[in-house]
Amino acid sequence: MSQDLSLHQRRRPPSRGELDGIPWLGLLEAEARERAVATLVVGDAKAGDYVCRVGRPVTYWFGLVDGLLKMSADNAQGGTMTFTGVPPGGWFGEGTAVKREPYRYNIQALRKSVVAGLPIDTFHWLLDHSIPFNRFVMNQLNERLGQFIAAREIDRLGSPDVRVARSLAALFNPVLYPGVGQVLRITQQELAYLVGLSRQRVNEALAALQAQGAIRVEYGGLRVLDLAALRSSVTAH
Repeated sequence: MSQDLSLHQRRRPPSRGELDGIPWLGLLEAEARERAVATLVVGDAKAGDYVCRVGRPVTYWFGLVDGLLKMSADNAQGGTMTFTGVPPGGWFGEGTAVKREPYRYNIQALRKSVVAGLPIDTFHWLLDHSIPFNRFVMNQLNERLGQFIAAREIDRLGSPDVRVARSLAALFNPVLYPGVGQVLRITQQELAYLVGLSRQRVNEALAALQAQGAIRVEYGGLRVLDLAALRSSVTAH
């Protein structure tokens, strides 16, 4: 029976360890933190589950505790355009939450994931009462704007190596995804889904980046050795 429940129906209170994985909670004042913890929920998403879909009303501000998500939208040609991946520690959709508008993108789990949700009314209460929360959200909006502008510029270049490098640089963004650190658990197939290339072409690009000393391919993931070099390889093409 539980296998047929939606992600929303599978929501539950977060564990202590899951709360520790939420980067903005520790910034809040005591009252604000207490209110946030009281209303936060988490859901155990299966691969393929949608966290949010285009046109649906916003009910939560979402974040990823564990796993990997994909942000995408359907284009006019009937295909799917992937904007970015969301690794652990990332929170997203604050612009939609601030405006209380319907989603303009889909968020889907690429693997088994733990997704956290802060109810939209609590989100707005924190905006009204917590300066640290406002600063966190402002930093998120500013950093994400820069990320999407860079992604749009690089997509026009059409170089597969640049697309892979850009996607990796975005996934290792320390402001948007503080939970990643230096190592991201991701398969080459998952990265291929995010970049929109074949697994073989992604493998070639990763080999080139490793030869440059920017990354190291490890069992089950990737380690960034020089994030500045990875970002400069994005702009050098």
